[in-house]
Amino acid sequence: MSHGHGHIGKHRKHPGGRGHAGGMHHHRINFDKYHPGYFGKVGMRHYHLKRNQSFCPTVNLDKLWTLVSEQTRVNAAKNKTGAAPIIDVVRLGYYKVLGKGKLPKQPVIVKAKFFSRRAEEKIKGVGAPAF
Repeated sequence: MSHGHGHIGKHRKHPGGRGHAGGMHHHRINFDKYHPGYFGKVGMRHYHLKRNQSFCPTVNLDKLWTLVSEQTRVNAAKNKTGAAPIIDVVRLGYYKVLGKGKLPKQPVIVKAKFFSRRAEEKIKGVGAPAF
């Protein structure tokens, strides 16, 4: 059986070299045609590049209460003692709280890395700290 390699020329192991061998030499036409720009350098090196330095997922005030369970919302609405529920947005994958929308008139403690000025005003407006 020849397994699709014929029997006259015979299937030899790696006659052109393995992998990308010969890209500058005997396989140059293939590389120039199908992989232009494969060889050579472009631009400058940036040593110790910090990626995602500006990564800061945000959440708006009107979405804050959707991040906690329904039970927490019900308990907070009924609660007369004044113990405010804590919403830690960093644990939920957000770093910054923005001020779009309205908060219900019940105090809530919001923990985040950053707050916009308007968000901080609105959170303090319902009688709760933001830190």
